Formats: sequence, structure tokens, C-alpha cells
Amino acid sequence: MSRKIPDLYPVILAGGGGTRLWPLSRKKRPKQALALFNERTLFQNTLARLWGLVPPENVLVVTVEEQAPLLREQAPGLPAENVLAEPLPRGTAAAAGLAWLALQERGIHDATLVILPSDHYMANPTLFQNLMQAAYQVARQGFVVTLGITPNYPATGYGYIQMGELLGTFEGMPAYRVVRFKEKPDLETAKAMLARGDHVWNAGIFAWTAAVFWEEVRQHLPPLARALQTALEKGLTTREPRALRPLWESLPEETIDYGIMEKTRRAAVLPAPRELGWSDVGSWDAILDLLAREPNQAVVVGSTDQIVLDSQNLLVYLDDRPRVVAAIDADDLILVVTDDALLVCRRGKSQRVREVVRILKRQGKPWV
Repeated sequence: MSRKIPDLYPVILAGGGGTRLWPLSRKKRPKQALALFNERTLFQNTLARLWGLVPPENVLVVTVEEQAPLLREQAPGLPAENVLAEPLPRGTAAAAGLAWLALQERGIHDATLVILPSDHYMANPTLFQNLMQAAYQVARQGFVVTLGITPNYPATGYGYIQMGELLGTFEGMPAYRVVRFKEKPDLETAKAMLARGDHVWNAGIFAWTAAVFWEEVRQHLPPLARALQTALEKGLTTREPRALRPLWESLPEETIDYGIMEKTRRAAVLPAPRELGWSDVGSWDAILDLLAREPNQAVVVGSTDQIVLDSQNLLVYLDDRPRVVAAIDADDLILVVTDDALLVCRRGKSQRVREVVRILKRQGKPWV
């Protein structure tokens, strides 16, 4: 059973656009703000997984300025000032730095931060909280912690983490020293890593103390360290993101993975059991997999009436307008319908939706 941790500060990164879920996900209605699986949005489900683990005032959200009002509206139990607007989008490392700066402003110097994406799915919130308890304990020993997902197939769309020596068991969860990070592999490499049994998927979830984060930033990301130090010295506050913009303009775009995790010597990994039921909800294929309750199922979402004949591995996802759906011999297809767009693609190819979004942006079209 999880226990409340008063000095744990979750940081939810919620500034992405989710282009792989176009046409439902748009700049003004991003992926994390969509209710795809129940009455709550992905962002609200991320918040819900934290309740009982930390006080609401401990939760920080980092997003882009135009999305901040929407997320504040979706999180009425969260203090409005805890939704931080980035001065400019400069990658996940700068977003984590902004949260660190907010804690320094508030005189909270001995916090442990856990960095969470806002748009992931987890079927087992109790197990997630147990993992967060374990991550907190490992981080308090001075490690830079990352959460790994035990793989169940040789995925080529995720990065991998190779586990080394056992560091100990925390809340019943083993933690290992990180040997190396491996970027998205080809299929044969992924099969070999799965067979070895010492690799896990990189979930993009990290934990560290505020002091360790600052040491790592100073060592590996000097431009970000200078920006944060200058903000503190000049009294610039995260409540006025535009005042911070001149400092952010000079920052290179950098992720936590490349900027810190692949360089640090303190990396530890907690492999999450498959029972966590994790997905990054990274494509319409992933949504079909999550919604299908049996193999090869046809799934229709949003229709008032439906007739499905001889159709397998089919996803039809509609917006709120009432429609009748009829599908005949429609195997391995994905159809997404909104009031101004229609997506049709073969199952297994929905990762290419981002190519469509790039073309629309390049052409200056309004449907993004």
C-alpha cells in the first residue's frame, strides 16, 4: 500500500501537441487534453494517479502558454500557480529546469522531483504509486532514476535501457545500475535485446532530488544552469514567463534523455512489471490495442448505432456528432472522423500520421 510522501514533487510535462493522434489532437486541443478511454482526459488520469501519494499543492504542471488556461480548467483541485507556462519551448530538460526554479522560488530546497509525461496510460494506478515510492527511495540515495517498462514484444518504436548490477530492493522493487541507453533499434536488434532479458523500454519517467538535478545540470547542461542561476539572482519568477523569455531564447533545445541520462554516472533504473499496463498512447494503433477487449476485435467509438460485418482489427473513432456506422469486410483499418477531417489508414501504419501533419503545416493549412 502506498503512503503519502510530503517532500515528493511530481512534475507533469504537458506541452506537447500529440501530432500522431491527428485529426483528433490539434494545437488547440492537444493529445493530453483528450478523453480517449473514459470520462477523464489523459492529463486528468495522470493527476488522478498521484492523489493519495502527494498533497495536491506538490504537483507542478509545465506546459506552453497557450495551453495553460485549458489545463488549469481541467485541474480545478490544483493551485492555479502550479501550472507553469514555459517562456519558450526548449525541450524536456528546460521544462524540468523551470519546475526546479519554481521550487527554489518557494524556498523548497530538499524536494525530490519525479518527471512524468501527461499523456501516458497505466492500467494499474496502485502499482504505479508503489513504483513512485521505490523511485523516491532510490533518488534519496543520490541516484538519477528512470523508470523502465518490462517489454512484451521486440518494439522498434521505443528506446531501450540496459540494466547492470543490482543496487537493492525498494518497496519490493529491484533497482539496477544503468549500463547504457539504446536508441530505437531495428527489429533484429530488438529481438536480441528481448532474448537477453536485461533490457527495458525507456518510459520517459525520471526522479532525482533537487540538489542532484542541479549538480547534473551544472555539469552537463551549462547554458541551462546559467539561465536558472541568472533568474534566481535577478529575482525573475516563473509566475511571469515572459520575463524569463530572454534567458530561454539562448537555450538549445535539449531532452532529459540526451542532456542528462546518457551522460550521468548516477543513472539507476526501476523495471516496472508488465502488470502496470503501460502505454505511451503514441498512435491510433496503440488506441486500438488498448480499447480492444479481445484479439482481432473491431472497435467503434462515438457512434449511436453500429453494424459491423466480417471485420477484424478495425478502429472507427468518431467525434461527438451522432452517426450510424456500418462496416463490411473492413479488416485492418483505422478511420478517425472529426467535423472537418477524415483519416483513413492501414492498421500498423498510423505512425505516419505525423507526416500528414508536417505536410499540412508546410502548406499553411488550418487543420492542425
